[in-house]
Amino acid sequence: MAVPDSMRAMRITAHGGPEVLEPAEVAVPVPQAGEVLVKVSAAALNNTDLWTREGAYGRPGEPGALSGWRGPIDFPRIQGADVAGGIVALGAGVDPRLAGRRVVIDPAIYDAEGPHANPVGLMGSERDGGYAEYVTAPVERVHDMTQSPLTEVQLAALPTAYGTALGMIERGRLRKGETALVSGASGGVGLALVQIAVARGARVLAISSGPKTAAVRAAGAHEVLDRARDLTGQLRAAAPSGIDVALDVVAGDTLTEGLPLLREGGRWVVAGALGGYDVAFDVRRLYLHNMQVIGSSMHTPTHFALLMDMARRAEVRPVVAATFPLDQAARAQEVLAARRHVGKIVLCP
Repeated sequence: MAVPDSMRAMRITAHGGPEVLEPAEVAVPVPQAGEVLVKVSAAALNNTDLWTREGAYGRPGEPGALSGWRGPIDFPRIQGADVAGGIVALGAGVDPRLAGRRVVIDPAIYDAEGPHANPVGLMGSERDGGYAEYVTAPVERVHDMTQSPLTEVQLAALPTAYGTALGMIERGRLRKGETALVSGASGGVGLALVQIAVARGARVLAISSGPKTAAVRAAGAHEVLDRARDLTGQLRAAAPSGIDVALDVVAGDTLTEGLPLLREGGRWVVAGALGGYDVAFDVRRLYLHNMQVIGSSMHTPTHFALLMDMARRAEVRPVVAATFPLDQAARAQEVLAARRHVGKIVLCP
């Protein structure tokens, strides 16, 4: 297909509120050697979009400093980490058979080559992303999903939320038959955690608010705990023998109160701090009971490839709360920030 010279995009020009997300007409990026150009069919929103726009990540030694995902942002920046679409142009050295393939982009920028590299940057933060009609990506970061029965909107919902969830589950070494606790279970990562943990054969206890309980149960949770009630009491009743693995995107008091309820050798995996980043706990419980607290940031290339295999077999089916046209990206972010929805919010250029 013919590729135009210019495209519509939504980009941030500074840190701030939704008003800094502005429409722009910009040049279509040209794929360099080893890259492909993807026509965006759908781009999902994530909390990372909000926090990057707000500059809420802080820096080492400066927790209040305005910062992107891993450091200062080069403005203007086109947001959007999660993209599904079709390959429409190839850079030098790219296999011509990829032209026209339906793909999902792994949005991570890794610290090294190899299957177990760690993400140190993110599309939409450290490089331009998918709030646009076209985006480039290294060929090794595009995954052919032509045979997946999932829609483009569902595929776009996978990379950050489901990649983060699978990274947590892999790093926490969750096994069949274990009891897993999922915090923030009605959010994008939370629902992904519930679905993948159930697929792994775990017994899943999910923490959510009362109005969203039914949706979390529908995702497969065996029991749903109301975060507005006595959480410790509910956990003791639901798992009298303790929890094997906690999959936590909330931290704060959830970690402080829940850590003592881990079984011997239990693992508490943290990938977010919605409830607060300044946490205190009795470290003696940690070493006397061989517990582990594990930080988990997104996924490795191996994790992402596993996720794409699951999506090709439709072993996970993302819940989509709403779709918006590209020019309503600011409104979509406001809906995301209000947290009244269940599932993913997706832009369709």
